Amino acid sequence: MGCNTQTRTFKNAVYDHLATVGKALSSSTRLEILEVLTQAPRTVDSIATEVEQSVANTSQHLQKLKNARLVTGQRDGLHVIYSLSGEDVVELLDQLNQVAGEHIKELEVLATEFFEERDGLEAVDHHTLLERIKDGTAVLIDVRPKVEYNAGHLPEAVSIPIDELEAHIERLPTDRTIVAYCRGPYCAWSADAVKQLRARGYDARRADVSAPFYSGGDQP
Repeated sequence: MGCNTQTRTFKNAVYDHLATVGKALSSSTRLEILEVLTQAPRTVDSIATEVEQSVANTSQHLQKLKNARLVTGQRDGLHVIYSLSGEDVVELLDQLNQVAGEHIKELEVLATEFFEERDGLEAVDHHTLLERIKDGTAVLIDVRPKVEYNAGHLPEAVSIPIDELEAHIERLPTDRTIVAYCRGPYCAWSADAVKQLRARGYDARRADVSAPFYSGGDQP
């Protein structure tokens, strides 16, 4: 059944606005930028370093995300600090991860091969992690950058950024399991940390929990 002209104009306008968000999410680099911003507000230079892009390219991606109202920018002196426009953007990213993980088999295979089959890096689940921290048999380490830890972290977590782990590894007890966590389901830093720790003789595991959204997301 066809629409009258006014209704069709309305529908076209609605779907054009929805498509703006869809187009903003259609870039792998922009998705990574959004993931970085779930952890802490950042300058364009900091974001560019994290996603391994030039500042010019990163600025262009941020502009598209701003146009879709997914991020905001606030000037702080000579810099603009970018952040997500709301916690609903985090929920959108979580939903995207869930849908892709459920329906794209190649993604599941890729993650399994990287995290589990290659080196046996099975993750410690949420409830087991809580129990082991409470009974003193595990230590939880946060291997994200300090700025992200300071913006929000899981309870009882000790901050040891992945690029500082080797220098501080002797701080960790050898008689407890070391459980590492980082950003999200596809963050590789925790796997890298586990490999380093196991090479030094530690009983180390990844956690299947992620860092909370910096404005105060759920914590275990």
